[in-house]
Amino acid sequence: MKKIIAAACAAAFLLSAGCSAFPNESSPVILKESVPPAAEDKAYTPINYKEQVGMWLPYVRFPEIMQGKSEEQFRKAIRELLQDAAAENVNTLYFHAHPMGDAYYRSEIFPKGNFLDGDYDPMQIVIDEAHKLGISVHGWINPLRLQTDDEMKMLPDDYIVRKWIDNGEPFVRNVNGRWFLSPSYPETVELIEAAVGELLENYNIDGVHIDDYFYPSTDEEFDRDAFEKSGSTDLVQWRTENVSRYVKAIYDKVKSFDKRLLFGISPQGNINSDYTSQYADVRRWSSEEGFCDYIVPQLYFGFENECCPFLQTLAQWEELVKDGVVTLIAGLAPYKLGREDKWAGAAGELEWINQPDIIDRQIAAVKNSSADGYALYY
Repeated sequence: MKKIIAAACAAAFLLSAGCSAFPNESSPVILKESVPPAAEDKAYTPINYKEQVGMWLPYVRFPEIMQGKSEEQFRKAIRELLQDAAAENVNTLYFHAHPMGDAYYRSEIFPKGNFLDGDYDPMQIVIDEAHKLGISVHGWINPLRLQTDDEMKMLPDDYIVRKWIDNGEPFVRNVNGRWFLSPSYPETVELIEAAVGELLENYNIDGVHIDDYFYPSTDEEFDRDAFEKSGSTDLVQWRTENVSRYVKAIYDKVKSFDKRLLFGISPQGNINSDYTSQYADVRRWSSEEGFCDYIVPQLYFGFENECCPFLQTLAQWEELVKDGVVTLIAGLAPYKLGREDKWAGAAGELEWINQPDIIDRQIAAVKNSSADGYALYY
């Protein structure tokens, strides 16, 4: 981890004088200035930062740090990863607790994740080690994505999703060999809330985080029956409302537990695609209270990207959050360094290869913007 961070963006975090990426970032604060009286009854005081320097820890890293590892080996790997991150001013970790209908925490609802073959609790270890360093931990979940068809057949018959499939319920749909919850049903929203509830009730997390896996398909057949029964006539608007309904349900679940906890969303960076392929109403979420505390658009574009040049796209997101309802964190992509970007057009195809300082310059641009931080995906 240290080598990765050092090579990709050691200089990036040190662009301004001193080591601080943003002023006052070493002091945890609550994004909402007022702390409700009910929060005083909570035994745990969440750690959160107004100026985030975030980092995703996705399930794709778990084979390296978790699979085949003892509890002691996993703890050592996490400790080293977090120490290296903290040395580079990372203050917020998005830990992939519920990536595909599974659990990398102690769950009474979902099966244990495939990469967890030891009898220990990764979530608790991550929280313990992160909090020692003053790093905030947000439980990252994918609300709709489930197991593959082959994986589902291996799961116990009493797994609720397996029951739904066996009973022919419409709550889950298969898309290209993988199962997904259909968000148009109250039963699926309740299951999403239950996943969030397990994290809130059993762990001292500082927030909940979701990324850009909203609707899994634009195919009209995905939820045709539910749409026809709804009485709606506009499929796009209906699906958009379905997504906003479960996003708000997560927000309300978090806030009902403790208003000091944060809920954040990381949608696609291309605003148009959020609507046309994901049915994600990012304009509403960014301008209307009650959907999220912070938004982390995945601005995984170079400066020369022909579709979404970085500076122009960052400015679009600044415009979305200008009313101050939510905090803007710019999602950056150091994982692209040294790679060809086939979707960037001719002008930007080799930018990530030819310009190794691209992340450094993007962080500098974020610091000069109205955004309150950035997050890194390696």
